[in-house]
Amino acid sequence: MKYIYFLDDNDTILNKAKKIFEKETGLSIEGFKSKDIDDVLNKAPDVIIVNEKSIAKPRNVISICRTIRSNIDNSKTPIVVISSSNDTHHIVKILKEDVELCLSEPIDDEILYYSIINIIRLLNSNRMISPLTGLPGNVQIQAEMKKRLDAHKRYAMLYLDLDNFKAYNDTYGFSNGDEIIKYTARVITKYVNDDSCHDNFVGHIGGDDFVAIIEGNDYEQVCQNIITEFDEGILKYFTKEDVQRGFIEVENRKGLMEQFPIVSISIGVVDVTNERFKNVLEIGEAGAAVKHLAKTIWGSTYVIDRRKNRQEKNIKKINN
Repeated sequence: MKYIYFLDDNDTILNKAKKIFEKETGLSIEGFKSKDIDDVLNKAPDVIIVNEKSIAKPRNVISICRTIRSNIDNSKTPIVVISSSNDTHHIVKILKEDVELCLSEPIDDEILYYSIINIIRLLNSNRMISPLTGLPGNVQIQAEMKKRLDAHKRYAMLYLDLDNFKAYNDTYGFSNGDEIIKYTARVITKYVNDDSCHDNFVGHIGGDDFVAIIEGNDYEQVCQNIITEFDEGILKYFTKEDVQRGFIEVENRKGLMEQFPIVSISIGVVDVTNERFKNVLEIGEAGAAVKHLAKTIWGSTYVIDRRKNRQEKNIKKINN
């Protein structure tokens, strides 16, 4: 369900919208008075629509928009303003308040309908993308895996995550940790999506977990390239003292200092064939197992599962 909240003191635009969207399922249209804006913000709606002409003084549309944007839970909520004026200067002034869309009265029913529908579509699309890395998330990852499996394509699934990353966050802070996540995404994307790999794919599951899909037989070289560049570049995210020591020290829950190596990357690789796997869940189970094996080895590592069935033993371990 998507919640569209109207700030409309005289209900004119609200009533129009309710009539327009009366046959739409999955949308909840609700109206509030401008004086009740705090109630609106507490509910964190999907879209807020402001009828400028109806706002009771001393409030005005600019103050309303600033109130919405200053609220931490609604700093990214799309705002649509139905302006009482079609003056360009006035509309630009509203848009400068980080307002997504400003429509002038009289507002056409179809324009209002498609404006809101398109904003909802963008919301749905954006929620499939990692805001930190810009990479596709779980929904598209599953779709890409299934598409290739249904087409009987042979491909390799790479499951990648970072070692000792929690210790890094505890020492350097989450902001610096986010920079490492973005760096990792750039390195993976560089070698998975090079000029010769048009059908490959990179996804971000979340946190320090990534996946990649590689068609063809060059996935081992891709793993080697990722590890080499990652290990060279990761050092710039540490102090010189930590790099020289080769570890960081973190106080544990008992108040004792523990040593953790420089962040490294582990890659579990599954060679996917239709003979072995019938669905994406089976691939995921194999990926989790082989990545776990990679993480038991010190330093940046990749482990390849080339088994044609569950009984066969054909796993290759590589330590960089």
